[in-house]
Amino acid sequence: MKKRIVILGGGESGVGAAILAKAKGFDVFVSDQGSIKERYKTELRSELIPYEEGHHSLDFILNAQLIIKSPGIPDKAEIIHSAKSKGIEIIDELEFAFQYLKGKVIAITGTNGKTTTTLLTYHLLKNVGFNVALAGNVGESLARKVAKENHDWYVVEISSYQLDGTVTFHPEIGILLNITPDHLDRYNYKMENYVKSKFRLIQNMTAKNSFIYYADDSVTGAEVSKRKIAANKIPVSLKDKSTPAHYDGGQMVFDLSSQHFTIAQADTTLKGPHNLINTLSAVTAVFFAGADLGSIRSGLKTFKNAPHRLESVASIKGVEFVNDSKATNVDSVVYALGSYNQPLIWIAGGIDKGNDYNLIKEAVAIKVKTLICLGKDNDKLKSFFGNIVSDVQETQTVKELVRMALKAAKEGDVVLLSPACASFDLFKNYEDRGDQFRAAVLELKEEVE
Repeated sequence: MKKRIVILGGGESGVGAAILAKAKGFDVFVSDQGSIKERYKTELRSELIPYEEGHHSLDFILNAQLIIKSPGIPDKAEIIHSAKSKGIEIIDELEFAFQYLKGKVIAITGTNGKTTTTLLTYHLLKNVGFNVALAGNVGESLARKVAKENHDWYVVEISSYQLDGTVTFHPEIGILLNITPDHLDRYNYKMENYVKSKFRLIQNMTAKNSFIYYADDSVTGAEVSKRKIAANKIPVSLKDKSTPAHYDGGQMVFDLSSQHFTIAQADTTLKGPHNLINTLSAVTAVFFAGADLGSIRSGLKTFKNAPHRLESVASIKGVEFVNDSKATNVDSVVYALGSYNQPLIWIAGGIDKGNDYNLIKEAVAIKVKTLICLGKDNDKLKSFFGNIVSDVQETQTVKELVRMALKAAKEGDVVLLSPACASFDLFKNYEDRGDQFRAAVLELKEEVE
């Protein structure tokens, strides 16, 4: 009799796990309390995998030998409590996929910068000619990748939610970029619980593995110093010139495995101090994976980042318009403001997540000439920056926004959409906000020029 596996969640993670489980000969059932997207239902039907949506049928779920839950389902969910009371083993899709994976993993986590670092690491390995797959929170699920074909390397972006469900997961190379307060509702509003979740990345790593971390991050640095870590520790720093991968104020400096080399940020496609951290981490990872320096250098010149991350949209009358819609918290805006020396027309606003604007007060005072608030409730922004920025405006439409920005700007200025807030008051998500901004800028450019 086939072992019965139930997958909770019918998104990319759940369907990927279901496809892998079916390929490995298990009796598979998928259950989603919400609705399943049509493309995933089509896939499940073509794979002859039974599923349900809109509810959980306990009779079909609690007879499983193993439950694989999607990372978005918290441990406190009623269905999880029911399964645990029956003694059913529960793991995450990441853990399940890892059990069948034949190659090596570079796993990347952190509150900010994960996607850029993951995409850059993948691009650099691909440029070298490695047989490499991109998986996790960016692109397809790891389970789907493992089900499709074998790769020598898997570059995986991992959230804390995914790490929560790991037991044997064991990356060859792990990268921890930073830890700042986020998703604390998932962790009983205790920062230490969130920190523990992130450090599950290294729980099974050995002295043969490499752990790359951003040492300047106060939480990460403190946690590393008090933990017993088996892996080979490689700190990355923008301040400490004694670390094996650091920034000396002019260029990135690497002293890795008795090899010394430098890379100027101008020889990469990425701007800003946060991207120095991301690049230092990615280059270090691919170096330890065996990439040659020449291929690393050429790959850095051809990398294209994901949209909505300091994405240069267009220049209109000498004014650059930049889409940084992914910056949904103040920490991200710190990096964005630090990426430009030109006068800024800063666009911010949306749903405030308890923002502490003191973190950017000084930078805004120095760099921002106009603040345009894009949101339904702009009182907090206007109140805080009203005496700091001489020109504060507001709007709720993107078409009006770009015209206001161009009018406020002079040649050489930068219009920066870096909202510091969630987007759900006016938009579906941060992608929708960024897409609408990009379209409005390009439409304005066509009109004006």
